[in-house]
Amino acid sequence: MKQISLEGARKGIEEYELYFLYLYGTNCSVCHALLPQVEDVLEEFPQIKREKLNVHEIPEAAGEFSVFTIPVLLLYVEGRESIREARFVNIESFRSSIRRITSMLDE
Repeated sequence: MKQISLEGARKGIEEYELYFLYLYGTNCSVCHALLPQVEDVLEEFPQIKREKLNVHEIPEAAGEFSVFTIPVLLLYVEGRESIREARFVNIESFRSSIRRITSMLDE
């Protein structure tokens, strides 16, 4: 997953039909443990543009995305937030939610 700036995240939300943003912190053990699992799930959905943003390096991102704890997983569909998961994420539930959204878009 590519590291981006706050401006890059804003552009991604606007430009892509399906855009995933992973918000994490530098010394966050949960963030670093969850990322590979999230990436595995997203491999099943190549149509989703995916990027990550470090809220410790870019603290204004926390305010921009209303982040109170990390990690935060955000999925935008046509510029609108459709999925928000935070801190301790059930990966199978996350996968199921994405599958539901992508299948609706394919119809």
